Amino acid sequence: MKDAPIDLHVHTTLSDGTLTPSEVVRAAQGIGLRAIAITDHDTLRGNQEAIEEGMKLGVEVVPGVEVSVDFQGGTMHVLGYYVDLNCSSLVEVLERIENARHERNREILDKLGRLGMPLDYGEIRAVASEGPIGRPHIAQVLIQRGYVASVREAFERYLKKGAPAYAERLRFSEREAVRSICQAGGIAVLAHPGSLNCDGAESLSAVVERIASVGLQGVEAYYPSHSIEMTRICESLAAQYGLLITGGTDFHGAIFPENALGFGYGDLFVPYSLLEEMKARLGASGRGAGRGSRVPESRTET
Repeated sequence: MKDAPIDLHVHTTLSDGTLTPSEVVRAAQGIGLRAIAITDHDTLRGNQEAIEEGMKLGVEVVPGVEVSVDFQGGTMHVLGYYVDLNCSSLVEVLERIENARHERNREILDKLGRLGMPLDYGEIRAVASEGPIGRPHIAQVLIQRGYVASVREAFERYLKKGAPAYAERLRFSEREAVRSICQAGGIAVLAHPGSLNCDGAESLSAVVERIASVGLQGVEAYYPSHSIEMTRICESLAAQYGLLITGGTDFHGAIFPENALGFGYGDLFVPYSLLEEMKARLGASGRGAGRGSRVPESRTET
């Protein structure tokens, strides 16, 4: 079915989600999603487990990653789809980001301590389990200690950009992020353009044009917090610059329970036909899926 629902922006316990890669795939099957993409922050580690579980359950799993990008004025992330999980250059880039994350976490904890909220690193490690520690894990320990009532409050009061315990993280330039994904045989997509906080369609168009010139191939138009107007602007920009349209929930699990896998706040619908267009673009480029990833054959459901 071309109109079967999919979710191309999903996080697991290997970054800052609360479900393991296998659990995410099982949840996707349970709600009737035909395909999902694993897009953990700055790591590829959850992909293989999800792919293997997807093959067992009949859920198509797209190997992916979400890379942080340096951008003034808002937040920029670039999604990479169908990347080669064994690409040494991409793995090295992500390892650099991971090492820098450790330093950032220490800085955040130091700031929280000076604010009268000392946290134990071991507690945070227990919350993060096998995944890398991120701000959502720190937020959960703040809740456990009674300093805040919710993850949202933790971010608003202490952890978001500009808040007293915020620490900058290592981010790559637009060119570096896109190049790393393309070198790994993947498709680079601008994530949630609404988070760039651009001043109108013309400003956003200038950003998209600039990144498209260095290899960007898609834009995430369908996203839970996008307004109807933002979605239409993204669709228009995709047509203008010959980009793919993608969509996903940015699912994190229990950290943000109101944002449900597959359907966001309840009305998001990302059709499977968008994934078919992505695979057609890959095929036309002559790259196919990178080594270590797999593009399953389209099923013949009706």
